[in-house]
Amino acid sequence: MTEIGTRNPNAGIETTGLAGLSSIRWNLTEAELVEIAVRRGEGQLTAHGALAVTTGKHTGRSAKDKFVVRDAATENAVWWDNNKQMSPEAFGTLYDDFKTHGQGRDLFVQDLIGGADPENAIKVRVVTEFAWHALFIRNLLIRPNREDLADFVPEMTIIDFPSFTADPERHGCRTETVIGCDLENLVVLIGGTSYAGEMKKSVFTALNYRLPKTGVMPMHCSANVDDKGQSAVFFGLSGTGKTTLSADPNRTLIGDDEHGWGENGIFNFEGGCYAKTIRLSAESEPEIFGTTRKFATVLENVVLDGHRVPDFDDGSLTENTRAAYPLHYIANASETGRDGHPTAIVMLTADAFGVLPPIARLTPSEAMYHFLSGYTAKVAGTEKGVTEPEATFSTCFGAPFMPRHPSEYGNLLRDLIAKHEVDCWLVNTGWTGGAYGEGKRMPIKATRALLGAALDGSLNDAQFRTDAYFGFEVPVSVDGVEDRILDPRSTWSDPAAYDAQAKRLVSMFQENFRRFEDAVDGSVLEAAPSVKLAAE
Repeated sequence: MTEIGTRNPNAGIETTGLAGLSSIRWNLTEAELVEIAVRRGEGQLTAHGALAVTTGKHTGRSAKDKFVVRDAATENAVWWDNNKQMSPEAFGTLYDDFKTHGQGRDLFVQDLIGGADPENAIKVRVVTEFAWHALFIRNLLIRPNREDLADFVPEMTIIDFPSFTADPERHGCRTETVIGCDLENLVVLIGGTSYAGEMKKSVFTALNYRLPKTGVMPMHCSANVDDKGQSAVFFGLSGTGKTTLSADPNRTLIGDDEHGWGENGIFNFEGGCYAKTIRLSAESEPEIFGTTRKFATVLENVVLDGHRVPDFDDGSLTENTRAAYPLHYIANASETGRDGHPTAIVMLTADAFGVLPPIARLTPSEAMYHFLSGYTAKVAGTEKGVTEPEATFSTCFGAPFMPRHPSEYGNLLRDLIAKHEVDCWLVNTGWTGGAYGEGKRMPIKATRALLGAALDGSLNDAQFRTDAYFGFEVPVSVDGVEDRILDPRSTWSDPAAYDAQAKRLVSMFQENFRRFEDAVDGSVLEAAPSVKLAAE
């Protein structure tokens, strides 16, 4: 067997149980991985030096094919209503078959870290059969110093074999694709899919399981900080503006997707970014666009023209086109991935019903309610079969990655908000003056003005009213923002139509939250929206 690169001789490939390999390429650099990927036909260089790859039939995560081992340790710790189970025996068989599948293959190993806070970090060994997968995860996680690799002992192992074909009857899974997660022993087996995002989210899932036991809050969010050291956290589902609003050239980017919050403040889980690129332009998002022109950025399912220039407007392969790049490719990115306790938490929603105000101030209990709700809305044309606005509730703004019950995360968040006296804001980047199709998108200028006032603390000095349906506080007047926009009902030509739409959205919130009612205390239940509020 041939071994190439830097490795720890005291904690080698045997930690994964793999044997009989043809060669192992340990911790290769970006240049080495790009060379091999191109030579093996895994991808091609773009005109600007990025590596363009395609992922075949899987152009996104296979959420229905993800399984968690159900054993004595996880029986009462995992939220099984949200996580598919796999027996220890089935996982053992799957692991044995992965070991057999690896024999005679050339594999790549990257030793990396999840978590910028050393006290809460996890050492991850990632084994892949594609060079570009090794490059992807090297871009996304935190790289140890080369001198530290000699002492690297992994706590978590990910084995990613796209060529592996799962057997539902034999492996206790659903299809030929499988993501098997042993959260106690921290082993993840990914087979039958080339979509690289599965590796990234496997680390996130493991941290979401591990950290709450130590009082650290894992968060699916972006974060940035100003020059005075005041940091902000941005929660939000796809399409709400999380990446756009946190990528502020006047603030330092801590991270764009995954963070923890504990005794030492907030910290990035990752060392890179995985940004959507569909319809990306230098004018709209110059920082992200610039990364697509840097060497070793991985462009996933991005179509190239005849001169190998990326066409970000071409969604023929998928709308979910992506760029994976190290965080230092962003000029104003944090060098440490860490900061103190946040001074503001922003929950973003794109309300296509035109009901929610552009910004609202939340109490800790209201923040927990909206965090557990994780509301946004899909609009017509975004997905097949969607012909009118549809409410979407993804608890904790990231349900697919939450192994524990949402109340655990919600309680942690509420306690941290109260302890550190953090201002919480709900920001609607959706519609005003009517629902989607009748109203118009919230002016980005108004959103930025309101967000700026919230983050610098000046918005707290405004006069507030209590929203008739949701009960939270809404500013009455803010410099640089039209007063009318702050009162959604006044922007509708027919106030009675607004009331009907508001009541409809309130009922959706109430129906969704019934599954959490037994897991939260009275103060959170009192934070729920209610038609009675409007009647009073």
